[in-house]
Amino acid sequence: MNTKLLDEKTWEHAWENDPYTGVKKMIQAGIDPAHTFDDKAKAFNEDVFSEEGRKRAKRIIGWLQDQGVRFSNATVLDIGAASGGFSVPFAQLGADVTAVETSPALVELLDLNISDLKFGTVSVVHEPFENIDIRKWEGAFDLVFVSMCPVLVHWASVERVLNCAREFCYMSLPIGYREHSLVDEVWPLVTDQPRKPEFMEMIYLTHLLMVKGYAFQSLVTREMKTVTLSKDKAFENTINWLGMHGLTVNRHIRETVMAYLEQKYPGDQVTIQEGGRFGKVLVRLKDQSMYSRDEQI
Repeated sequence: MNTKLLDEKTWEHAWENDPYTGVKKMIQAGIDPAHTFDDKAKAFNEDVFSEEGRKRAKRIIGWLQDQGVRFSNATVLDIGAASGGFSVPFAQLGADVTAVETSPALVELLDLNISDLKFGTVSVVHEPFENIDIRKWEGAFDLVFVSMCPVLVHWASVERVLNCAREFCYMSLPIGYREHSLVDEVWPLVTDQPRKPEFMEMIYLTHLLMVKGYAFQSLVTREMKTVTLSKDKAFENTINWLGMHGLTVNRHIRETVMAYLEQKYPGDQVTIQEGGRFGKVLVRLKDQSMYSRDEQI
């Protein structure tokens, strides 16, 4: 076996210097990862608390419970809590949740969503996780939960997250090509370039957890959803994605995309299919002797 496959430092260095990670591509496209949803917080909130959004959260929570995670009287740190799509159901199951969120618009919605909780609690920390002195949080939470949040940018950031967990740590990241029907439609109209590699940092995360000796379960799913946007919102959404795919969005590209939208979608509404593959990891931090021999097998 190639010894580099087992060398922690090689993998840490590769992740830190990979130019195609999700956060780096956002920054290159002029997008602030911490404030991606500021101008679409309301639509995001409606999605996560829609029937389908609640079903998605229920599926993930069910998977966590199947792995032994319990929420009644548990302490949970939800990093990148957004408007509470997970913080709220965690509390409804009896957990005391600390929700970290930076977006003012999402914090406002989060405060509203937790205002009538009948079970559990949610305390909101309106500060970037990267800026928090986590010494007060070391091993303080039964579960640390990080779902699709841009704090996972390299191994050092993963260690900060893991250090806050006492028993379980859940982390999720996109895997590979993000599907977006409108981007697929306009791509051949604006460039003949192939798409650059996308969102493969899940490989770094799972491999480093493995070589560093952590016990964990992982799950990869393909999830799609349908969203309907105004033509203006669909245009800006597509332009942002083209920038994240490495294109320099000039006047020609903007005019081409707008002309396509006017021709293909004569009304004001544009329906988009979006999604892709997503990886989920649940790290077990308690002494493995707590599990029976049958469970270990």
